[in-house]
Amino acid sequence: MSRTPQRRAAVVGTGHRAQTFTRALAERPGHLVAALCDPSPTRMAFHNRLLADAGEPAATQWEPDRFADLLTEEGVDEVVVTTVDAEHDRYIVPALAAGCRVVTEKPMTVDAERCARILDTVRTTGNSLTVAFNYRFNPVHEKVRELLADGAVGEILSVHFEWLLDVRHGADYFRRWHREKDRSGGLMVHKSSHHFDLVNWWLADEPRDVFGYGRLGFYGRAAGERHGLRRDYDRAHGADRAADDPFALDLTANDTLRALYLDAEPDDGYVRDRNVFGGPVTIEDDMAVLVRYAGGATMTYHLTAYSPWEGYRVMFNGSAGRLELEVEESRWQPPTTRIASAGGAVHGDTAAEHAGGARLTLRPLWRPPVDIPLVTAHEAHGGGDPRMLDALFGPVDAARPAGAGAVAHPTATERDGALALAVGLAANRCFETGLPVAVRELVPGLRPDSASHGEHRDHRDHGEHGEHGEHGDQVQAR
Repeated sequence: MSRTPQRRAAVVGTGHRAQTFTRALAERPGHLVAALCDPSPTRMAFHNRLLADAGEPAATQWEPDRFADLLTEEGVDEVVVTTVDAEHDRYIVPALAAGCRVVTEKPMTVDAERCARILDTVRTTGNSLTVAFNYRFNPVHEKVRELLADGAVGEILSVHFEWLLDVRHGADYFRRWHREKDRSGGLMVHKSSHHFDLVNWWLADEPRDVFGYGRLGFYGRAAGERHGLRRDYDRAHGADRAADDPFALDLTANDTLRALYLDAEPDDGYVRDRNVFGGPVTIEDDMAVLVRYAGGATMTYHLTAYSPWEGYRVMFNGSAGRLELEVEESRWQPPTTRIASAGGAVHGDTAAEHAGGARLTLRPLWRPPVDIPLVTAHEAHGGGDPRMLDALFGPVDAARPAGAGAVAHPTATERDGALALAVGLAANRCFETGLPVAVRELVPGLRPDSASHGEHRDHRDHGEHGEHGEHGDQVQAR
C-alpha cells in the first residue's frame, strides 16, 4: 500500500501555544514536522519530545537568523508561525516568497507597516496565508452567524459586545511579553483581534471608523500600590514575597511550564513569571471602543482584563428583533496561592475552573423570546481548536470529512487578519490622541472586497481540504 504523500512543515516559535500545532501535525498522516525554529534549543527539544511521543521522527532545529536556510535546505511546503506577535512578518514574508503555505497565529502582526508588508507579499506572490482565528470554529459562534445570515433579527443596526478576562487569565498577559505593546500590540491587538474578527465575520461587513478610550487601571506598579495589591518582588520564582500572592505563577509546579520557560531561561533570558504589579507595563487593562461599519451598523465594545468571572456578552439589535448571547467560561476564580497550571486555563486553551454555560436568546418583535438550543464544549476555546485544526490540516481520521459540521468557508485570510488588526490599531491610536480614526488610514493597501457591504458572503478558502479548509527580539515562542 502506498504511503500518503506528506507535506513538510516548519513550526516557528516553540512556546506553549505551538504545542497545539506540533501535536496536530504529528497526528495527521499527510503532514511531517520537518523543522523547528526558535532561539531556545531547550524549547525545541521539548517539541521534539512531543513528536517522539507521537511516534514521529525528530525535527531538525534551526536558529531564527537561519530561517532562509531552513526554507531552502528543508524543502518545507508549509510554515506555522507561533512566535511573539511582533515577529510574525519576519517569517511570513520569506515563507510566502518561497512558495510555502503559511498559517500564522493571531494577530497577523502588530502595526500598519508590518501589515502592509504582508499584504504586499501575498499580492505579489499569490501564495496562501491563513490567520488562525479559532473562535470562528466554535459551534456557538457558528450558530450566531447562521441566525444572523438567515435574517433572524432583520437588518443589523447595532452590536454591543463585552468581553471579560478573569483575574487568572487576564493577569497572565501582564506576567509575560504581552505587557509590552511594541511586542504584542496590546490587548486591543493580541486579544481583541479575535473578537473584532468575529464581528466582521458575523456581520459580513468591514469596520470603517473607530473611537475609544483605554487605560491601565488595575495592573502595573502604580495601580497595584493604589489598590493595595502589590507585593514587592520582580518575579515569582525564588521570591518569598510571592508565596502568598494569588497573582503569582509557580513555574516549578508544572513540568510543561518548567520545561518551556524556567529551564529555557539560560538560552534567551525570557522570564515568564513577572510580577503583574511590577513594571514596566505599556498596555491597557480596561478598554472601551466604538466602531462604525461600512453597512451602517455600530458596535460598542468593552474589554476588561481583571474581572472576577470570565466570559462575554454580545447583543445584536436589528429591524426585526434582538439576538443575545451570554457565555460564562468561568463563573469565579478561587484565590489559589501561586497559580500552578499547565497553561491551559491560564492561556484559555482548555476549560477554566468553575466553567459556566452558554445561553442564546432570540427576541423577535411582538413575539415571546426563544431560547436557541446550542452545542457547547468546554474543551480548547469552546471546541474551536480541534475543528480549526481539521479545517487547516485535515482530520486525524482520514475517513471523517474535514471540519464536519462547520459553516462553509470559516477560514480567515490575510484580508480578514488585516481588518481585525486595523480595529485594534485604530483603538490604540485613539487612546493616544483622543481622536477618531478611519480604518483605511491604517491599512491603505487593503483593496475593496468585491462583495457589497452588509451582505453575508463567503470568505476565500486557502485551506487544502475542500470547502471547510481554513501564534528581532529574541524571544520567539508564544
